[in-house]
Amino acid sequence: MFNRFFPDECADSAYKIDYEGLYTQGYRGLLFDIDNTLVPHGAPADQKAVALFKRLKEIGFRCCFISNNQKERVASFNQPIQVSFIENAHKPSVKNYRKAMERLGTSQDTTIFIGDQLFTDIYGAKKAGIRNILVKPIHPKEEIQIVLKRYLEKIVLHFYYKEEGIS
Repeated sequence: MFNRFFPDECADSAYKIDYEGLYTQGYRGLLFDIDNTLVPHGAPADQKAVALFKRLKEIGFRCCFISNNQKERVASFNQPIQVSFIENAHKPSVKNYRKAMERLGTSQDTTIFIGDQLFTDIYGAKKAGIRNILVKPIHPKEEIQIVLKRYLEKIVLHFYYKEEGIS
């Protein structure tokens, strides 16, 4: 029943993923959510984020931010990072996941999406046929509509962890 929302895998943080291993497996495109995936909601890109994307570029990845935020927020976050981005993405709609892959020159088989929300990030990536990694939210302070979704996410994740044998 909830399987369509289950992530392909989970990680504690976008900063703790084995990106070198993913590159070795043939992945070339990384799509990222921003808020609460890379920085607390509304925060600018910090040195940790800048260093991560420098490293990803050195490994050989092409990257794109896919955000439901408006252009001003996404562009200002991206300013010190300088990767492709799509704002106002209407996740979980698949349109902009596909557009991002087009921009990066990657396919469903060579692209991974990393985000912190099941019902937008992960569900959209799954619908687009992209491998996905759910990361834990960086900060508990969130907008009210996201707080409400987090309660529903806890229910779905309970069944996911049960099915995966994770306690």
